[in-house]
Amino acid sequence: MSALPTFPAPSPHTPAFWRRALRHPSCAIGAVLTLALVLSALLSFVWTPWPPYEMAMDAALQPPGAQHWLGTDAYGRDVASQLLVGARASIAVGVIAVGIGLALGAALGLLAAARGGWVEEAVMRLADFTFAFPALLLAIMLTAVFGPGMVNAIIAIGIFYIPTFARVTRASAKAVWAREYILAARACGRGPWRITFEHVLPNIASVLIVQATIQFALAILAEAALSYLGLGTQPPQPSWGRMLAEAQTLMFQAPLLAVWPGVAIALAVLGLNLLGDGLRDLLDPRLSRQR
Repeated sequence: MSALPTFPAPSPHTPAFWRRALRHPSCAIGAVLTLALVLSALLSFVWTPWPPYEMAMDAALQPPGAQHWLGTDAYGRDVASQLLVGARASIAVGVIAVGIGLALGAALGLLAAARGGWVEEAVMRLADFTFAFPALLLAIMLTAVFGPGMVNAIIAIGIFYIPTFARVTRASAKAVWAREYILAARACGRGPWRITFEHVLPNIASVLIVQATIQFALAILAEAALSYLGLGTQPPQPSWGRMLAEAQTLMFQAPLLAVWPGVAIALAVLGLNLLGDGLRDLLDPRLSRQR
């Protein structure tokens, strides 16, 4: 028996879905925090309190005040401006890396579920092999060959996400392939690829959306970790991870320099995780019928 329910998944395009989303605490709070992250990045393109790359050594390590709302760093740069611009790097890495993992991983997972046999076995073993190279280790390898930078960090994180999405897609698609309406479609003479795009993919789209939201949060953490180690975003481009790395030597002189980027990372990850949990509850038909 298939584990999937016989009733359809809630559609995110209906007014009832959005009303339930607003009443769902995790989804509502997560959406607000995620929207704040996106708006901060967009705002930095048109306005920042101070030029984010401007150094003023005579204003170094100033505490928060009327001129510099969150203070200045060791080079006199405005911390609030750097946080706003640093949101760009987090979103760029998250969107592109998750996009790479989702596109390639979902394609491989759908292929494995549709063909089965040695194709499925080969895809799964390839996924197991890729899991042996964590994003950090892969980034170090790419850095050793091509040098540090955001592009290499994105590639490393994206490659690491491919087997994750492949496994999730394959498991969800296999459950759909066992449904009765798939057998009916086969009896009508429809080929495996038509069935995949007309029936399988629409029925697992909600699973992929939730997984992408959760992986987006992990991508922000991975980008911060790589930038902290000097393997991600390079100067002078602001990055939350590199702001933490620069603040570690000033913990006693200016401890707030480590607090602001840490809070930004925590709120961004918290918002995406809450949004992912909320979407999972809203898009899972079994849970939605209980609400």
